[in-house]
Amino acid sequence: MPKGGARPSRPLIPFKADEETRERYVQNIIGAFGRANEEQKQRGRVWYPMAHGLANLISDGNVREGAGVIAALSANTSWRENERLARGAYAEGPSGHTRDNLRKVERIMLGDDPEDVLPMSAKTGHFFRCILDPEDPDPVVIDRHAHDIAVRKIYGNSERGLGSKQRYALLARCYREAAMRLDEIPSCVQAVTWVAHTERRADSTFRPEQR
Repeated sequence: MPKGGARPSRPLIPFKADEETRERYVQNIIGAFGRANEEQKQRGRVWYPMAHGLANLISDGNVREGAGVIAALSANTSWRENERLARGAYAEGPSGHTRDNLRKVERIMLGDDPEDVLPMSAKTGHFFRCILDPEDPDPVVIDRHAHDIAVRKIYGNSERGLGSKQRYALLARCYREAAMRLDEIPSCVQAVTWVAHTERRADSTFRPEQR
């Protein structure tokens, strides 16, 4: 047992999962979607269209730029804080985040294309694409919650290894497969399961979870 009685870190999932393991992840995602109530499903289905509307609003119609700004400020922030920082970037200038991410915001607001600024194979890039086009069937935001839903284990503060392109791609592929079977858009499946999962884990005074 680690010092202080803390729980040991969970092992990382393999990034070269066999067919049986992938199928288990797909079934876990489908099951999580099925456990969401109708109100959670409705909010999940409008989540990325709502974020698209915010990107359009704060950027005076330059949705691509607005989506890039929101995505660049999304790391380790709740959605409420992400929205506040994105609005503030346009009202008063970028602030309130890491130097690296603020520099990304500055570049995007100065005209650099978000795809040239953001890590497009990672969560931030997928988040940008989901906001830019909520109907896009390819991008999937794999954050800590999406990971835990797929593997059906709560990792808490343990490392998940989502910086690995292969591991990220594996989980994204499982969400796409689940979405195909559910006749839904992958980003919608991710959003619905995210809403239901985070609300089950929240206390009675619900706090928006980090993306």
